[in-house]
Amino acid sequence: MHAIEKLLAEKAGKHQVATGEIVNCDVDIAGINDLYLQTVLSFYEMGGEKVFDADKIVMFFDHYAPCATITQAENHKQFRKFCFEQGIEKLMDIDQGVCHQVLADKGWVHPGEIVVVTDSHTTTHGAFGAFGTGVGATDLATIMITGKLWFMVPEIFRINLVGKLQPGVFAKDIILHIIGDLGADYGVYKAVEFAGPVVNGLSISERMCMCNMSTEMGCKTSYIQPDAVTMEYLHNCVARPYKIYETDTDFQYAAELTYDVSKIRAQVAAPSSVDNVFELDKYAGTPVDEAYLGSCTGGRLQDLAVAAQILQGRHIPKTTRMIVVPASKKVMEDAMELGYIQTLMQAGATITAPGCAACLGVHQGMLAGGEVCISSTNRNFPGRMGHVDGRIFLASPAAVAASALEGKIADPATYLKTGDCENGR
Repeated sequence: MHAIEKLLAEKAGKHQVATGEIVNCDVDIAGINDLYLQTVLSFYEMGGEKVFDADKIVMFFDHYAPCATITQAENHKQFRKFCFEQGIEKLMDIDQGVCHQVLADKGWVHPGEIVVVTDSHTTTHGAFGAFGTGVGATDLATIMITGKLWFMVPEIFRINLVGKLQPGVFAKDIILHIIGDLGADYGVYKAVEFAGPVVNGLSISERMCMCNMSTEMGCKTSYIQPDAVTMEYLHNCVARPYKIYETDTDFQYAAELTYDVSKIRAQVAAPSSVDNVFELDKYAGTPVDEAYLGSCTGGRLQDLAVAAQILQGRHIPKTTRMIVVPASKKVMEDAMELGYIQTLMQAGATITAPGCAACLGVHQGMLAGGEVCISSTNRNFPGRMGHVDGRIFLASPAAVAASALEGKIADPATYLKTGDCENGR
């Protein structure tokens, strides 16, 4: 069996499972974000009285942080009331940041665990050797009542990454290239494992980026085999037993794909689909109204670091605005301590509260009709960040910073020569 299958089998109390089998599994972490008040309503509609284990439930105020409307404020009020009544202490209020980054910062995700959140990008946690997946309100309410949820054992394919990253090329470029090659529906209800020497050399931050965006090719979950990098992360984790599963040597993947990253240059996903991917050079010189650095895909400390490196001692033009949204409170604190926030502000960037902000199109960086944005986020659908006529280009944090500096889509390699940047390693 694959490590994912072994994980699901144990959580279901079975010796083995097979592709397509339905299993009912214990869930280790259940998260609800503030888009899903219906989860609380469904909990009571389904006869719920007390959550199965308050310590395994996390409430995140990230999409509406801080609230921009009365409706959002009322939702938060009801969520807080639910947490207080149920004894849920893991209430991550408006100061904490995006759910996936907060889970990592707090050390609440371990290898071999099942992590379920009302957010499609819960695939992020494959970076830690966990089974992370997103669900809707009813499924999450079921978990809150029973502690369990059913899953269909997914078909598993592996992507091997070989070669050497070139200057100005990051995990975001790799995953955009893969999505552009395979298409947005290649991985529907499949699991993807990222492997190979390039993956072994990536930081947790870059691994999280790749696993996060596996959602954009339809994947149910993602997986990276835990290694020394994972172990370093686990030093900051809450102490509790965990198990690392190994894939059997004779396991047969549904498909094995290999990409030589040496051949990948800076990428962009052009409007208005994540799999509409091209080399950045195709759109180089396109004027940019907004450069957006943030989200659960591109708002981590490493992302702010490379942006600060590019913008150090420079200033963005008046024709372009740059909005920086740290992914979490910890990211912001660390970035302030290291001087990245100050550098970005001196370059003319606007810093907002940690959270999802304009990534979901409700506040803090909305686009007007006809405006062009280059963003480190994960989706570029019409209306995703504001007006339906806004044009969103997805790119790496480095490309976002370079484009902000030039006021037009620009290749960050110009500013990141060999030896100047760790390029995610």
